[in-house]
Amino acid sequence: MRAVNVWVDFSQVRALPQGLVDTRQDWRTVPTDPNRLRDNAPLLDAWLRFQEQAPTPFTIPGHKQRHDLVGDVVGGDVPLYAGLDTMKLTTGVLSQAEEKAARLWGADYCRFSTGGATHANQAVALAVAADGDKVVVSRTLHRSLFLGLVLAGLMPVWVHPDVDPTSGLPSGVAPEAVDRALTAHPDAKAVFVGEPSYVGTVGDVAGLAHAAHAHAVPLVVDAAWAAHFGFHPDLPRHALQLGADVMITSAHKTLPAWSQAALVLARTDRVDVARLEAGVEATATTSPAGAILASTDASRALLERDGHALLAPVIAATAAARHALRTVEGLHVLDGPTVDPLKLTLVLGGTGADGNRVEQDLLAAGLPVESADRDVVIAVVSLADTDVTVQRLATLLAQSIERHRGAPRAIAGSACYGVVPVTVATPRAAFFAATETVPLAEAVGLVCAELVAPYPPGIPVLAPGELVTARALAALRHARSIGVRIAYAADPSLRTLRVAAR
Repeated sequence: MRAVNVWVDFSQVRALPQGLVDTRQDWRTVPTDPNRLRDNAPLLDAWLRFQEQAPTPFTIPGHKQRHDLVGDVVGGDVPLYAGLDTMKLTTGVLSQAEEKAARLWGADYCRFSTGGATHANQAVALAVAADGDKVVVSRTLHRSLFLGLVLAGLMPVWVHPDVDPTSGLPSGVAPEAVDRALTAHPDAKAVFVGEPSYVGTVGDVAGLAHAAHAHAVPLVVDAAWAAHFGFHPDLPRHALQLGADVMITSAHKTLPAWSQAALVLARTDRVDVARLEAGVEATATTSPAGAILASTDASRALLERDGHALLAPVIAATAAARHALRTVEGLHVLDGPTVDPLKLTLVLGGTGADGNRVEQDLLAAGLPVESADRDVVIAVVSLADTDVTVQRLATLLAQSIERHRGAPRAIAGSACYGVVPVTVATPRAAFFAATETVPLAEAVGLVCAELVAPYPPGIPVLAPGELVTARALAALRHARSIGVRIAYAADPSLRTLRVAAR
């Protein structure tokens, strides 16, 4: 095994595959008292008060705060209604928390979501256009936004990201591409893009906003991976700071919030706030989880109070990890001003190592990563990490790559970014059309009736209303062959496909 120039200092606690060295120490030593945030976090304060008062509720949820029935899995589960607030919402703690978030992000409007960015994307799709309208959409969209197009009856005009030939990964949608799409479709009502990308690349959001506004339409940015942007000078500015009209972000992805915690933030000069509110309410649960809401509020308060101090060391640690990993022969590490400093994306083609095998080594070490296939490994760093956790990850990555090193190979690029869709029907019409299931080889030339996406990142290669092409099927087969899970399809083995009935 080659020498690896990445320093760590931990004590070993579990066995690893032969050839790997794992030394670690206990890094979970920085507990914080949530009471220090409660004065500026009304939902967190309400959650803490509920725990302190320990009521005997005659309301839902049915576990009635008992942990002896199904265990601590229900611990912390407090409803908004008759939990954080009264059943009649007389204290208004949710609206207070949302107002604080709006101020922090510089928005006119904010709503918390307990359904993740999925709910938020679909709410915005309902708000910005009407049934049958066109919208310009980046093909880096997530499944949730595509289903938003189905719900709202919108027709997408696709724009595609530029792809870096070295890594095969997207580098952002060019503002010129959006301008051309809007010029060709002057009746389009909005522009939807995903920024930053799943792999951490950051496009020209200011340029995209300028292009959209030049055509008098709003720019909607799915910034699910960017809740930390704008809160340290070494991070990119967030989308609203760069001129976007609506920003959706997931508090649970890069902030210390419960899973499914997200926010919709908007400036309302180009967006009908009543329509946006109606869209949020139409797609939201009527039983929102108070713990998710309280954690969103707490994360906002933490970011406002300590964001800079918490982000600085992990930004530095991730930069050190990038520097160390660049010494691994053949390894391409995404870096530079157009990359999220807290996302480690590694392209393994030049090393010959298989990312699936690297992932297995990391799992054995208790270090699961966000994504891994044969060619690319992606790790997410957040303000909850430390220099110790990041150093340990970098060391194990370098060791594992050396362990599995092989003959260098060319990178084919992700199936998500190399296929140009041929739209022949609205997503909504195809979604509700009569369908049949055919062998995959017989599907070419037919109209797809289901969403088929490599996951992660969940960006569709085929979607309802699109012509099935040989190139799309080849891309999906390639993705599956290198260890990527095929999601959302009725038959994830790809032996068959659902198409519009002939």
